[in-house]
Amino acid sequence: MKAEILAIGTEILLGDIVNTNTQYIAKRLADLGISVYHQSVVGDNPERLLEAYNLAFSRADLVIATGGLGPTKDDLTKEVAFEYFGKQSVVHEPSLKIIEDYFKRVDRPMTKNNRKQAYFPIDAVVLPNNNGTAPGCIIDENSKIIALLPGPPWEMKPMFEEAVIPYLEKLSQGVLVSKVLRVIGVGESSAETIIEDIMDKQTNPTVAPYAKDGEMTFRITAKANTNEEGLRIIKPMEDEIRSRLGSNIYGEGDTTLENVIGKMLINKKITIATAESCTGGMVASTLINYPGISSSLKEGAVTYSNEAKINRLGVKVETLDKYGAVSSEVAAEMALGIAKTAGTNIGISTTGIAGPDGGSDEKPVGLVYIGLAINGEVKTKKLKLSGKRQEIRKRATMQLLDWLRRELL
Repeated sequence: MKAEILAIGTEILLGDIVNTNTQYIAKRLADLGISVYHQSVVGDNPERLLEAYNLAFSRADLVIATGGLGPTKDDLTKEVAFEYFGKQSVVHEPSLKIIEDYFKRVDRPMTKNNRKQAYFPIDAVVLPNNNGTAPGCIIDENSKIIALLPGPPWEMKPMFEEAVIPYLEKLSQGVLVSKVLRVIGVGESSAETIIEDIMDKQTNPTVAPYAKDGEMTFRITAKANTNEEGLRIIKPMEDEIRSRLGSNIYGEGDTTLENVIGKMLINKKITIATAESCTGGMVASTLINYPGISSSLKEGAVTYSNEAKINRLGVKVETLDKYGAVSSEVAAEMALGIAKTAGTNIGISTTGIAGPDGGSDEKPVGLVYIGLAINGEVKTKKLKLSGKRQEIRKRATMQLLDWLRRELL
């Protein structure tokens, strides 16, 4: 089965609303083994909406449409869909009663136009809305299926899960099973080169790389009759990719680098503190994303000025004068200083030039030194990063945390 997702609403076209519905629906259809080849957005205009339905059904068997089920005159999703299928609509009494009860419950008058939301063709499958006033519906005719769902995600998602998925499961042949491997420390082009021969020969399963925020993922996807069969199909390719990328794979699925590090720190009963300059607290903030990290992360210091580095961390004046704040020597003293003053096993540090100004030929924008002190032994690394200020700070944070992860291994 081929599907198309159609998001309806002028506010989406204007960029006033981010279209998260399409992302969610695409993922859930993939879980059902339903292929999505096209996604479209159309405004609240009857002619263009009818054109969108015609185009969608010319290339898909299933259309999932979201938005435009409200009571106002520009909410035309249902009406145009009924026109496309040549359907007349009548009041669906159970839906009307639910709408009336809702307004009684919230002690608000129900205006006449709210009745519009209760009109459906007699042979439509009406989908109750337990989180709003707009019911949805499914029309299945002549091997073409349309599911009309409300736009607000808190209404659309429950309706999709509770009503649309069970309906589609009866029609679906097989499932798409995916496994995501999370990779850091290897650039997108390098990682892709490492598995280039696998990608060239892929059939079922397939593998797709995706880079974002200083890391990347490999999504391995198999088409199968069951989830268990899909995982069996995936395993040989997964094993081969893991053997080639090794410790550059830090996790799988929806995990994050900070989750992996947080578990390691807590399980090993290791304490840590952070001293940051150019990252301005981003390292500590990232670690704090992991619940329960307070048992390991004792404190974080943003020592942006030279005075703070001296007074808070004990960085020597002579070190700053001789090497400058952006140096491996200062990064080392910062890491040692925060571990000593916080009384932790590990101290980590960042100092650098995030830009856009402040660079020189000797020390350009993007130059960052990171420090890692473990039980009194200190190491430093020099990073040459590119991008805008926030990107440099983010990449420095990710590289420091990845270094910490590898040391903890």
